[in-house]
Amino acid sequence: MGFTKVVYFTFAFIAILSSLLMVTRKNPIHSALWMILTFFSLAVIYLLYEAQFIAVAQVMVYAGAIMMLILFVIMLVNLEKGYGEGEESKSPLQKKKIAWLLVTTVFFVELLFCAVFFRMTGKTGDYTAEMVRSMGNAKTVGSLLYGKYLFPFEIASLMLLVGIVGAVVLTKKTK
Repeated sequence: MGFTKVVYFTFAFIAILSSLLMVTRKNPIHSALWMILTFFSLAVIYLLYEAQFIAVAQVMVYAGAIMMLILFVIMLVNLEKGYGEGEESKSPLQKKKIAWLLVTTVFFVELLFCAVFFRMTGKTGDYTAEMVRSMGNAKTVGSLLYGKYLFPFEIASLMLLVGIVGAVVLTKKTK
């Protein structure tokens, strides 16, 4: 097995493990830290696929900006106040565990079904690997992001803005 495969499988395992730890932690700050590790391991995988721009954007945008936004919202909303040591705060969560287990099982069965029965269509995109290498990774992604996909990009930024405004409204003290 070559060095590239060893690095790939190592960081794929780290990404899977850290994402599982992210969704199973009760403390939202710990979950956010595990999410950052997941983002970094995905950035290494992007580097292995020679997608340098996407790897740098993964670290800067997701691990940097989005995680700071999530941590900001967590601290602003103060999620810790709902997790007291009394039994009354734990009982609603215990009642929903079976439903969540069912939803998770259905989701993983769907993923397994897609993985087993996936077929390549043989269609290639407009940008072949040779074209991307000749133009440059950053130029190709930039022209697509700010050209063809400008509207979805702006919608995503508006959704992030709505999330920030919603967090501020939730924490606003009423007089």
